[in-house]
Amino acid sequence: MINQGSQNLRELIRVLVRNLGILEKSDASCCGVTIAQCHAIVEIGRAKRIALIDLADLLGLDKSTMSRTINNLVEAGLAVRDLDAEDRRYITIQLTDSGKNVFENTEESMETYYKSIFSSISEDKREQVLESLQLLTDAVKENKCC
Repeated sequence: MINQGSQNLRELIRVLVRNLGILEKSDASCCGVTIAQCHAIVEIGRAKRIALIDLADLLGLDKSTMSRTINNLVEAGLAVRDLDAEDRRYITIQLTDSGKNVFENTEESMETYYKSIFSSISEDKREQVLESLQLLTDAVKENKCC
């Protein structure tokens, strides 16, 4: 039963990730940034200001990969990087006005899309779906691999 269940879980998640990935690609491309940059913009926008190391941790990336992503956002005029006066290794990131526009457009688009998905779920199953996704998210956090 565990084998069958885990195989079904893997297949369902694979299809879900693929379908959501297609959505992300089309959404990110309309504002001219990569998916990685779009994820960074969303997290920076939600935090308003965030340390580079905290952003890397949040997105599950190493510091050098996160630095390259932020460099590209800075070069595109979407983010600014500030060095701490006392510890120049400590870098904080925030969005420029252009970056804030990309963030707001992305958030509006995703809000509309997920409202549509949520309303497609029968009302008596919505709480069950949310609870199940929370359980799944918690289980994934507990069992991180690699």
